[in-house]
Amino acid sequence: MQKLFVDFVPDEMIYLDAEQSRHIAKSLRMKVGDTLTLSCGDGADYGCIIEEITASQVVLKKCYKQANESEPDVRVHIYQGVPKGDKLEDVIQKCTELGASAFTPVLTARSISRPDEKSAAKKQARYAKIALEAAQQSGRGIVPEVGKMTSLEQAVKNDGSELKILFYEGGGEALKTLINKGVKSVSIYIGPEGGFEKSEVELLEKNGAKTATLGKRILRTQTAPVAALTAIMLLTGNLE
Repeated sequence: MQKLFVDFVPDEMIYLDAEQSRHIAKSLRMKVGDTLTLSCGDGADYGCIIEEITASQVVLKKCYKQANESEPDVRVHIYQGVPKGDKLEDVIQKCTELGASAFTPVLTARSISRPDEKSAAKKQARYAKIALEAAQQSGRGIVPEVGKMTSLEQAVKNDGSELKILFYEGGGEALKTLINKGVKSVSIYIGPEGGFEKSEVELLEKNGAKTATLGKRILRTQTAPVAALTAIMLLTGNLE
């Protein structure tokens, strides 16, 4: 069933705004009598039926409320070294589908892309839209938050996750020795093209991060977070 995120708790009758109405009527070509699910990030799904479609608005009627069953029981925050081009867009899309809870782009010593404040804000808005669309497509109960671009030092110092994991091509512990089904919040740190410098590895470890490996092959910066997140979801029982 088609899913749509809204910024309010659905009442018995729901009047969608112009943009959402255009999306339903024009892009999705839905009609009166069709059903869809609304979510406002409160952990519930609201089943609705289209009651009316006008030139400027779609009106829905709420039929039922039920708990969302698609959210993993572990929160995973991805701190991604800023890569070149649109690679981060792919990371956000795929990792949202897999269950990531939040993303923070991180500037590191080897980050080639260094957008100014205006460009960074524009990119953040673009990333948020990608996360929203991926969350709707995959039936998520929340839309992952996309934070502002920050330095690696600030990122790790503000990181309150229960477990912090640094994925490093220089080797480390096997992920299965670090992850157990009881863990509730995990942060993963992925370097940009060229990886992390040794001083950055030391900074992360000093702030409590555990160094892990994703095997003997060196993965691209856009492949590593997808592989890492998939492994974490499998080890915590969230791919069953």
